Formats: sequence, structure tokens, C-alpha cells
Amino acid sequence: MNDILIRLEQANKTYEKRFWAVRDANLAVRRGSSVALMGPSGSGKSTLLNIIGMLDRLTAGKYFYEDQEVSSWSDRQVTEFRNRRMGFVFQAFHLIPQLTVVENVETPLYYMGAVRRTRRRLSRETLERVGLKEKTSSLPAKLSGGERQRVAIARALVTSPQLLLADEPTGNLDSVTGNEILDLILELHREGMTLVMVTHDPSLGAKMERRIALRDGRIREDTEADAGSIPGTLPRGEAT
Repeated sequence: MNDILIRLEQANKTYEKRFWAVRDANLAVRRGSSVALMGPSGSGKSTLLNIIGMLDRLTAGKYFYEDQEVSSWSDRQVTEFRNRRMGFVFQAFHLIPQLTVVENVETPLYYMGAVRRTRRRLSRETLERVGLKEKTSSLPAKLSGGERQRVAIARALVTSPQLLLADEPTGNLDSVTGNEILDLILELHREGMTLVMVTHDPSLGAKMERRIALRDGRIREDTEADAGSIPGTLPRGEAT
């Protein structure tokens, strides 16, 4: 099995043909690894995460997932693939306020076409895994910030994704709750899930196996030395 899960070659993302959000990014992410994307506000780290998560399309360059070039896939192909392979956790939780906890968690399964009985069973099992067995019928407004983020994590996990993408997952939480959430995310990684996380906090980045620093849309530093040290990845700024 190929050790590389994700590979970007000369990845570029521009907005209105003037602003370079990501520029000439060459990056490979090993299967089962944990990676922190770091940098100041506006450095391109969240855009890079969105590209990896297929929420944003490249303006130029190539994106390979398990050696499949996905750059030119249709929206439908991207959506179906993303729903089955990836889970997302965001700073703002993005829960649907009118739905109960268990209904929020089963939303991805609904879009995958799973029957109601299966959706409910998997959602309850996943909520128990994140410590919210007793909150299944609660509405998000009745939960603490930490509980809401656990619901968001359960929703990300319910489809058993290969890849977990987290964008400042502890940003809206106090330090104690934030550490609990980070410990949960790292536990999932230790169980074999590939993890890519955006953070501006050096103490959080230090807990990841690899740290990539961005500035002005470019990868400036990588703790795995040159990106070319990873099989299948070009040194930064080199074209094919």
C-alpha cells in the first residue's frame, strides 16, 4: 500500500486573479500521520486545509488522493468521495440548531443514503465514543462549548473517515476544555486516523508529528526538512 495518502503538486489558489491564497505548494501527507498547518492570519493555512478537504478547488496544479488525480473531478464525484473519506471539525462547530444531537451526527449518513435505523445506531455508538451517550436528545443550545465540539467530532467520525481535518478546533473553548478536545482528537489519530489540523497555537502544534509553517500563501518551513524528503513530493517551488 502506498504510504502517501495526499499529494499536492504546484498547488495554487487565487481569488479574483489578484490574491494568491496558496502559491506553489508541493506537499505530501503520509497515511496515519498528524500534521499541523501553522502561520499568522491570512497566511493561507485554512485555504490549504480546504484544498486538502476538497472544499476549495485549485486554480492551478494537481491534487492526488491515494494516487488518484482528483483535481478535475465533477462536483458530484468530489462530494461523494469527500463524504466517505473525510471528516471535518471547525472552530464554530456548525451544528444545525433545530436538530437534536443525534440528528446532527447522523446528517452525513443521511446524505450517503443510509437507512434511518442504521443512521441512528451508528450515531448513538459514535456519541458514546465521545462521551455524550446521555445527550442524544438535547438541542445544541443546551450544550456547553466543549459538548458542542464533541458533537461536531462525532459527526466527523460517524462515516469512519480515513482523514480528519480540523480548523482551529479548540479556538472557541477555554484552555481546560480545549485540552480535553485536543486529547480526544489525538486519541483518534493514535488509532490510525490521518490528521491535518490548522492552528496558530505553538503548544498545540508541538503535539503534532509534523509542523508546516505558511506565510503569504507559501510553505516556508516544514519539520520534515525539505518537502522533497517525502516520496512523491517535489521540493518547494519546483515545477514538474
